[in-house]
Amino acid sequence: MGDGVSIHANDPEGCDKPASLHLGRASAVLSRDLVDRGPRDFAEGTVGRDGQGRVVTYTVAAGDALDAIGDRFCLANPTVVATLNHTRVIQPGELLLLRPDSTLPWIPYFNPNSATQGYLQIPYQRAVEKMSAAAHAGDLDALRSIFANDLEALFPDPAEADVIRDALAAGDLTALRQMFA
Repeated sequence: MGDGVSIHANDPEGCDKPASLHLGRASAVLSRDLVDRGPRDFAEGTVGRDGQGRVVTYTVAAGDALDAIGDRFCLANPTVVATLNHTRVIQPGELLLLRPDSTLPWIPYFNPNSATQGYLQIPYQRAVEKMSAAAHAGDLDALRSIFANDLEALFPDPAEADVIRDALAAGDLTALRQMFA
């Protein structure tokens, strides 16, 4: 698939052409449309679709697990869903982005692209998680406050924060929700 990633055919079982998520330095891309094979054990949540009927989001149900969600949607690398959505553990009621818009930027979860060895990752991740919660709530004031007080200074290269600053200035919740899925 590229970047040293290979995915076996029929993995998950019964999927001839599984989809996969690719997270780049500032991008997130889904390789092909997801196929909803229906609720199953540990993947009983609600599916959100776009105007063309494509799977876009998934609302986590109690007891759901990433591997089962991957199986439900023929997604070969389901653990990447947690990273895409800036979380370590999925929770009931959580809305997960499954189909990122490849034309919009995505903010890396673990550390900024310009981070060097020894970077203090935990404060950055906590700020990103706060941004994610505020983006899902549609709270621009909170997003602006968290960015100014908690996140902006954590970018070793201030130019990397420009994409966030620009989206905040424009009040672009669509872009901010993707950046902090």
